[in-house]
Amino acid sequence: MVILIIVGVSNTVNLKLEEVFKISGIPSYTFVEPVEYNKIKVSLRTPGRGMIVEGPSGIGKTCAIMNALNQLGISSDAKKLSARKKHDVEKIREILNGGSKGVIIIDDFHKLPNDIKSEVADYLKTLADEESQDIKIIIIGINRAGDSLIRFARDLVNRIDIIRFETNPFDKIIELITKGEKALNIEIESKDKLAAESYGSFYLAQLLSREVCMKDGVLEKCTVPKKINISSDVVKQSVYDNLSLSFSEIVEAFVAGPKFKSEGRAPYLHILKWLGESESWSISLREEIRKHPEARESVGQVIGKGYMKKFMNSHLRFDGSSLF
Repeated sequence: MVILIIVGVSNTVNLKLEEVFKISGIPSYTFVEPVEYNKIKVSLRTPGRGMIVEGPSGIGKTCAIMNALNQLGISSDAKKLSARKKHDVEKIREILNGGSKGVIIIDDFHKLPNDIKSEVADYLKTLADEESQDIKIIIIGINRAGDSLIRFARDLVNRIDIIRFETNPFDKIIELITKGEKALNIEIESKDKLAAESYGSFYLAQLLSREVCMKDGVLEKCTVPKKINISSDVVKQSVYDNLSLSFSEIVEAFVAGPKFKSEGRAPYLHILKWLGESESWSISLREEIRKHPEARESVGQVIGKGYMKKFMNSHLRFDGSSLF
């Protein structure tokens, strides 16, 4: 009798840290439905009705849209275009001339030239009136993207759904981290503190959780359960140092003001404080002044004299009343 023993090599690849706590792309293991998720699904199912999803970068807008499309079984018809890409901008122009079908996602809408924004507004109005079954337009942009579109067509208001992504609740952030723990077979003891330091941002939660794992040497799924006990303060500082490469220079320039005099910095500090306290990560300066009458004179002065508009036009995006 001959006994044949075949020894095979498993083709199972151990799950890697960067596949679980993702800081770019669509997460597979740590996706969490945002508060606005049901609104998105209903809007996607409504024929002809355009949808605008707005909110700060990293809040999970694109991720939520793609997952909702998958759940509804229409992701195969989706075409994602970015206003940051010259070639995609030309495709957007072609789509506006008619003939396209399926789901069209226009990302970074705020980057489009005004003439195209105006054409998009007219096209959305037409699709809504016709209750088109053939094409669905989804616009993704920063805060107030919907407002900027409506300025081109005021009667568009009742023909589109504007879904605003704001800070996610604490339990949603905990859910994200918990899913990552399960995937990697770990337990992060500072999970609650990391969730608090994420300030409602899925992106920050991914960053902080990833950093915790790296500092403890967890680069892939653990074969046996492991507890991670790394100070959240150390992790927070490390992540903030990296983020400062993108934001510190502009924040310092903003706080300094155009005159570089300490006595002239108060209005800019007020505005920065209000922005930091905003749950939507954007503010209306008119509304904030009404809420803080003691700062009306100083903040009103930098707006009235054009200092604010000049700074925002040269560094950020500014519509005259909103800071985002």
